[in-house]
Amino acid sequence: MVSARALSRALASALVVTSFAIGSASGAGAADVERARCDRPIPEIFESASPAVVLITAQSINPYRLQNRVTHLLGSGFIFDSDGLVLTNSHVVFGMQSIAVTLDDGSVVRGRLVGADPIFDLAVVRIPKPDRGELPILPLGDSDRVRPGEEIIAIGNPLGLDQTVTRGIVSAVNRLLPETPLSLQEPLIQTDAPINPGNSGGPLLDHCGEVIGITSSIITDAQNIGFAIPVNLAKALVPTLVEHGRVIRPWIGFHGQLVDAEIRKLLLIPMVDGLLVEAVEPGSPAEKAGIRGGSVELSLGGASFLLGGDIAVEIDGVKMSDGDKLASVMRGLAVGKKLKVRLYREGNYRDVEYTLPERPLLPGDIPSQDGQGADWSDRGAAKRLSGRR
Repeated sequence: MVSARALSRALASALVVTSFAIGSASGAGAADVERARCDRPIPEIFESASPAVVLITAQSINPYRLQNRVTHLLGSGFIFDSDGLVLTNSHVVFGMQSIAVTLDDGSVVRGRLVGADPIFDLAVVRIPKPDRGELPILPLGDSDRVRPGEEIIAIGNPLGLDQTVTRGIVSAVNRLLPETPLSLQEPLIQTDAPINPGNSGGPLLDHCGEVIGITSSIITDAQNIGFAIPVNLAKALVPTLVEHGRVIRPWIGFHGQLVDAEIRKLLLIPMVDGLLVEAVEPGSPAEKAGIRGGSVELSLGGASFLLGGDIAVEIDGVKMSDGDKLASVMRGLAVGKKLKVRLYREGNYRDVEYTLPERPLLPGDIPSQDGQGADWSDRGAAKRLSGRR
């Protein structure tokens, strides 16, 4: 069974990356040889990597508030291109009116947002090149070779304490964060390296001194559970962020989960195999085409279903019988392409067809900043930093 979260991941990543799963078996032997060859001590890695790690402070002003108009955010980032490109988290800089970047030597320069993607929580910021010399950069590694148990280090600015290094191991790969918006679900690297507010956007490094992840979030009510975005996903997104300022995705407008004979047997409801449409996004092409979402919630064995909506039995002529077929269809979608969907509703079949527009940012794409669950805001660190100065 493919959940609504899994479908949302497929929709969000369409046309961006066909595969960024971590821990692929291919190349494992070569990875062992490479790591044996560059098993550098942590002090040496920190000494060479820290000059490329930066402190980012951002500010926005809400003109509709009478109090607390100014929002301060604080995070980390790292220079990955000698032209002055800095990689960080979207939640650190997206929607901010001013961005200041503090370099390793203490100098502060203005940052300009080049592109951001709140869905995958990645952003590229440009800083000016120095009058003399070149900017230090960090090499991007290969997150597909990361395995649980490998030792890693994180460099960042936790709580505004700049140039801090922590160590740990890769606790898990392909980890999905609980209690986050559906469109933010993505396979992450889990680590036990201490990570705090202000670390967001900083590099996660292997013992070759290469970036294998971008520190992204923590679970505030847990100990030593942090998450990083795989660097291979970042490498796939950077070109379109630099060129277009955003990631261009097709807007399908509905999501749900697959049902099969086993699920139908448990539900004891007349249904057919296919994708159970649980939600249709307001204003989407799916809504305009008349696709119907569910309205009755049913919990069964820890799983939740929204019943009463259409069942998409075929998408673009492919029967929705398993997750692999669904993922394959999603990867083939593009803005401007016509989408053909065969629906089952109340014992009858009907076909709908509509052209896929570009997907806009939706309310669920931007993470909550209420401080609950995963820490995406880094506001607390900004307040502590402003209190020190």
